[in-house]
Amino acid sequence: MENKLKPFKKMQLRFSKYIFFILLLIIPANAIASEKIKIVTSLPLLKEFAERVGGERVEVKSLLTGFESEHSYTPKPGDLLSVVEAKVFIQIGAGLEVWVDSLVRNAGNKRLIIVTTSEGIPLLKETEPAQNNDNPDTSDRDKHKLGNPHIWLDPENTKIMLKRITDTIIKLDSEGKEYYLGNQAAYIREIDNMQKLLSREIKQIKDRKIITHHQAWPYFARRFGFTIAGNIIRQVGSEPSARHLADLAGIIKKEKIKVIVSEPQLNQKIPKALAEDTGARLVTLTPIPGAIPGTEDYLSMMKYNVHQLVEALQDR
Repeated sequence: MENKLKPFKKMQLRFSKYIFFILLLIIPANAIASEKIKIVTSLPLLKEFAERVGGERVEVKSLLTGFESEHSYTPKPGDLLSVVEAKVFIQIGAGLEVWVDSLVRNAGNKRLIIVTTSEGIPLLKETEPAQNNDNPDTSDRDKHKLGNPHIWLDPENTKIMLKRITDTIIKLDSEGKEYYLGNQAAYIREIDNMQKLLSREIKQIKDRKIITHHQAWPYFARRFGFTIAGNIIRQVGSEPSARHLADLAGIIKKEKIKVIVSEPQLNQKIPKALAEDTGARLVTLTPIPGAIPGTEDYLSMMKYNVHQLVEALQDR
């Protein structure tokens, strides 16, 4: 009986191999390959970081486009669906995206891995430069209890953020470890080269005092040697008082500050009026890639911001 079944078994084996090769021909390659890791990020720069590390092995969506304020963004119905389908959600944390917790909770995705890229980075405390104000506005003291969350504007912090993202992706796809680490190393080399070029460019500027739109720039200022003499907005979502603006105008005139920084994500009218009143030059910078032409990615955004400040601060 067994001998009679042998030819049948051989034919069955040949038929199975034949079917396998047919499937290889008709099934798309991407269907055979391992499924891409679905990642959702709060900000476009985090999308870029994840894509630079994950390459073709990840699928990444950013909830913000770069034109919205990262503080006051209101999630859309499509954002909820994206979080439901994702394996990883990447945020800055440290109180920046106050809208994220409720979004994740409403999604109910229990397998979702949340990566908080600010973890492990020493945060700067948000402080307002001393001004002559008998009744200072203290409504923002509890805004970011942990410290200033705009960590990515210092390239050295970005390296730490990249490592946290890389470690998470490797845990989900250990087979791609060398691929991910290679991508991370290549991107860090680009960041280092960018930082060296910008530091050399800034050396020519002696007077580096500026007024900023809101407290997004202390890490940037510390890394590149700028001095922030004051902020127009002390809390995103509230307007500065007339007294505060008068104090700022006094500082600008007294200290001969040349530049006021505005941001496209915030109301442009107030910094514009302050510049007209004081004679300072208004320069629009962006803390998020994509909001201004020529700032489509992190490296180009950093270069743009430094170039604009250097040009505006040069002695004329």
